[in-house]
Amino acid sequence: MKILWNLDASSLYCIGYVNKLFYKLAKNNAMWRKKYSAKYGESKNLKAKHMDEVVEKLSMMKVQERPEGYWRRLYFRTIAGYNHTKWLKELRTINPFTGLPSHTERVLREQCVAWEITVCDRSVCEGTFEQSHTYYSDSSVTLCWTNGSWPAFHQLSTVQLHGVKRVPLKCPSIIKPGWRSLMAQLDIDTISKSSQVIGGDRLVKLVLLSPGIIIGIWRGQSSIAFVMATFHYHRLLERSLLGSSVCPYTIPENRPLFDDVDPNYGLHGYTLHITLHNTVTEIMSGHFPQLFCRKGQIHEGFIQLNAIIRSNQSRQTPLSARVSLPWRSDALEGTVKNCCMMSLTLLEESQIPFWCVSTPVSMVLANEEPFSYDYQGQHFLIKYQDAEGKVQMDVVLLEEQRQFFLINLVVYISTVKVNQHFGRAY
Repeated sequence: MKILWNLDASSLYCIGYVNKLFYKLAKNNAMWRKKYSAKYGESKNLKAKHMDEVVEKLSMMKVQERPEGYWRRLYFRTIAGYNHTKWLKELRTINPFTGLPSHTERVLREQCVAWEITVCDRSVCEGTFEQSHTYYSDSSVTLCWTNGSWPAFHQLSTVQLHGVKRVPLKCPSIIKPGWRSLMAQLDIDTISKSSQVIGGDRLVKLVLLSPGIIIGIWRGQSSIAFVMATFHYHRLLERSLLGSSVCPYTIPENRPLFDDVDPNYGLHGYTLHITLHNTVTEIMSGHFPQLFCRKGQIHEGFIQLNAIIRSNQSRQTPLSARVSLPWRSDALEGTVKNCCMMSLTLLEESQIPFWCVSTPVSMVLANEEPFSYDYQGQHFLIKYQDAEGKVQMDVVLLEEQRQFFLINLVVYISTVKVNQHFGRAY
C-alpha cells in the first residue's frame, strides 16, 4: 500500500488491471481523495503543503463513508469535464444562418470527443467499437463504423450509442478511462418494429433504425457490413458529454413568455434551415425565414409551414449533386442511389431551436405525377415523420438538363408540441 500511495494517477489506474487483488487495492478511497485534492483542491484556500494533513484527518471519516471507488470515479470524471465551463462559453456564439452554435465542430475536435457503438446479440455476446470515420456538415455530424466483429443482424438484441471523452492518461488506449454519455439505445422490440429498408445497391441494403441509425447488410446474407449514424448539432456537446453511461442528457425546456395579446401566437415567425448531404458533399441547403400558418390551415393535428410552393418559382432550388449515399466497409465501398442525410433546424419566433432533426432519408418515385407546365420530368418524393412533426419534399428531374429541382417543401408541426411550448390550445 505504501508503494501504491506513491504512484501517479496513470500508474495507479493501470496497476488495477493486473489482477483482482490489485484492482481492489487500487480503488482505495483515501489514495484517490488525496490525488483529487492535490490536483483540484477542496477549496480556494486549500494549500498543497497541508494536503497530507487534511487527507489524513478526513480519511477515517468522510472518505470511508463513500462507496468503494467513489473518489477514483470522481477524479476521472472531473478530468473528462474539466473544461466544461470553457466550452460552454465557446458555444454561445450563434450562427445567424443556421441558428446553431458557430463553433460546434471546433469544440468537438478540441475536446477529442469520440462516439462508441455497443451491440449485443441474443446470446449476450457484447462488442464495443469506436467510430472509424467522422463527417461534419453545417448542422450535423455523420459517424461511420466500418471495423468490428459484428453479430448477424437478425441476432441483434440491443444497440447503444455513447459519446466518450477520454481521460489524458499515459496508459494504453485500450484501457484508457473516459466518461461515457448515453445518446441512443434500441432494444430488440424497437429494432424489429422500427427497422425499414430505405435503399441499397448490388452489394448492400440499408436498414434504417430509429433514431437516425443506418445498418448496412450484405446482400444475400444477414451479416453487417457497416453502421452509420447522424446527430444534429443542437445540444450535441451536452448530449455527448453530460449524460451518464445508462441515462442520456435531458435537454432543458426553454419556453417563451406567455403572450395573451397576439391571437396567432405560435403560428408565425418561424425560420427553417434545411440541408441535404451525404458523407462527401452537400446536395442542397436552404434558408427560409418568416414562415407562418393561418388558423384555417391547421389540419389533422398539424400546423402547416410552406417553405417552397409549386406556384412560386423564386424559392424553388436546384440540387447541386445527385441524391446518393456513399458507404464503405473494412474491405469494400460503394454508393446507394436516392438516399442521403437530411438535417433540419426549425427556429421559433425568438430564434430558439424548436424542432431539430438529423436523419437518413430516401427519395422515391411519386405514384401520381402532378401536371405542370413549368417542369416536365419524373417526380420524386422525400418524406420524414416522427412524433413532433413531418416533412414532405417534391423533387423533379428535368430531362433536358439532367438536373433535380426541389419544387415543393412543406413542414408540418404537431399542434401538441406547439400548444405545449407556447401555452395555446390550437
